[in-house]
Amino acid sequence: MMRTILLLLISNIFMTFAWYAHLKDKGLPLWKAILISWGIAFFEYCVMVPANRIGYQGGWGAFQLKMAQEVITLLVFTVFAVYYLKEPFQTKYLISFLFLIGAVYFAFKK
Repeated sequence: MMRTILLLLISNIFMTFAWYAHLKDKGLPLWKAILISWGIAFFEYCVMVPANRIGYQGGWGAFQLKMAQEVITLLVFTVFAVYYLKEPFQTKYLISFLFLIGAVYFAFKK
């Protein structure tokens, strides 16, 4: 399962850059941002699809894969937003994340 988590982490790094990196360059034309994002997203899919396949074949259900992916997405996005976009992290975000982690706990509970 560590392989699935590692692949999900890598795919989320690609997707976070695909979706949000263009926000830093306000002068970039929208059409260029879209094409660049699609190019980056291609690599995200090359990692996400195997991650989901490996996880599913390894015994995780689709709901469990999605829940794990969402938590990884939030962790990656938090680091990205704070360090790349220089946005402040607020306590309300931490509390929200804790609730989502609780959701993951219940999704994996036997």
